[in-house]
Amino acid sequence: MNSLSPETADREDVIAAALRYVRDGSFFAEMRPRIAIASESPRLDSREDNLRYLNGEIRPLLEAMGFRCEQLANPAEARLPALFAERIEDPALPTILIYGHGDVLWGMSGDWKEGRDPWTLVEAEGRLYGRGIADNKGQHSINLAALRLILDRRGYLGFNVKVLIEMAEETGSLGLAVIARTHRARLKADCLIASDGPRLGLNSPTLFLGARGTVGFNLHCELREGAYHSGNWGGLLANPGIRLTHALATLTDEKGRIALPEWRPERIPDNVRAAFKKLKFEKGADDPEIDDNWGEPGLVGPEQVYGWCNFEILAFTCGRPEAPIGAVPPSARATCQLRFVVGVDPHNVVPALRAYLDARGFTDIRIEGLPEDFYLATRTDPDNPWAKFALASMEQTIGRDVALQPNFGGSLPNDVFAEIIGMPTLWIPHSYPACSQHAPDEHMPVTIAEEGMQIMAGLFWDLGCPGALKGIAKN
Repeated sequence: MNSLSPETADREDVIAAALRYVRDGSFFAEMRPRIAIASESPRLDSREDNLRYLNGEIRPLLEAMGFRCEQLANPAEARLPALFAERIEDPALPTILIYGHGDVLWGMSGDWKEGRDPWTLVEAEGRLYGRGIADNKGQHSINLAALRLILDRRGYLGFNVKVLIEMAEETGSLGLAVIARTHRARLKADCLIASDGPRLGLNSPTLFLGARGTVGFNLHCELREGAYHSGNWGGLLANPGIRLTHALATLTDEKGRIALPEWRPERIPDNVRAAFKKLKFEKGADDPEIDDNWGEPGLVGPEQVYGWCNFEILAFTCGRPEAPIGAVPPSARATCQLRFVVGVDPHNVVPALRAYLDARGFTDIRIEGLPEDFYLATRTDPDNPWAKFALASMEQTIGRDVALQPNFGGSLPNDVFAEIIGMPTLWIPHSYPACSQHAPDEHMPVTIAEEGMQIMAGLFWDLGCPGALKGIAKN
């Protein structure tokens, strides 16, 4: 005899239906035409593909679920519009905002293994291959499909939903902040629930609450016009490569510890550090060995990459590496990046660097900011009631611990939701670190699709249960 309450039995039925949605091929069938759309946002003639994704795929899905949809113009770039949709069942109910992006980076046709076409979804060896399946078409499609399951079962959601799908994320979410400021009142919600980025590991369902920020810049040492023979002029002319190398070497110690105090937070909050200490990395077959003695002393593993800042030299050029000649080069350049956490002022990163270099005699080093590599750091408090609710729901669904990351190591436009619109932010990724996003052979393991569908169906079911969010203040 079934001892489950009707509400519990219905929850289990919905989760079972979510699993069937992947296993019976329905998810594959829905994703095939979405992957086929080459919505490459960096491509200057991509507007029609972007519109086809929004209006041909996402709008009909949402309108069939009772959403009112509207295309939003992107004032920064006309070819990269967004789609806004809302289903308001009762203004007194809590409202969530679901975000995703339908744009992708270059398909890189011809570089995929087994002759695969990036725009043709295929399943092989337990993986779904196709450009955008992990980043981000597959992830937000899982969330929208889970919403539909709740509506099919209940006939209503039990909460209000707003949806924002942009087409510019792979170009740095160009224009998203302006869209958010312009439509702030319409986008306002009690909580963001979105999916992007990777889980902690293949077998580690994850909830992360924010992202590290980035500031990118070039350092130039330009000493003269033209190169001069190193036999005739070597020792008489300063070498820009040596000058730039010494300047870079002052920014960290020999083990990567950042020297500039403005580039580091004062401390990691206690509850944030406690959450990081619970995280355990999964070792993938192709993962490199971690250098435990690199970075900030006293921080290990997750604390180092999620809780602290790191400075990276991404590229360094001096002369012509592909065809070196015996001459003192005229210039050198390094492309650099600081990834930072909450507690660091991103607007002071470059001014602090300028003052630091000048104080050490490197006035000949020019700094060039890179606006396209600039994201703010955000982090919802791990003790936030929305975070606790989601974590409990996820763990009930899958029957094991979920990795709680106060923020993940990469960057997302989360500041648009956390700061400009203003709401707690929950990210439940349906991908993993080795998914090959942005590269050939991008894929989503079928097991992650299955688990993601179950997690989201369980969470949306729980959100709509009467009184489930009692005590959680509306925004």
